[in-house]
Amino acid sequence: MIKGVANVWVPVEDTDRAVGFYENTLGLPVVKRDGPWAEVDANGVRVGLNGREPKGTQASGGPVLTFQPDGSLEETIEQLKSKGVEFPAEISEHDWGRVATFKDSEGNDLQLYEPPQG
Repeated sequence: MIKGVANVWVPVEDTDRAVGFYENTLGLPVVKRDGPWAEVDANGVRVGLNGREPKGTQASGGPVLTFQPDGSLEETIEQLKSKGVEFPAEISEHDWGRVATFKDSEGNDLQLYEPPQG
């Protein structure tokens, strides 16, 4: 039935605002732009920023994208905070790694993930 993942799409209300966030705040290059659609390159994974479908489910949720920090988790959090990104909770510690959650410009949940050390 299901063959695999075809694309990763993040629903957005304002494509220009979302592109600004993913490109300028997170530092991901925009590789395609066409009307209410844009794609950014997240270390080889293409993430589509897609205008919400007008006759969709009208759900307020969306996918959760998890990014690998460039440097330590704490350094990356501080860099993003300096750009106005808010982290509503502390870093959560798990056997399988550490996670810090924040939101993009459209209210979608994003996370930074650091695998366990050693």
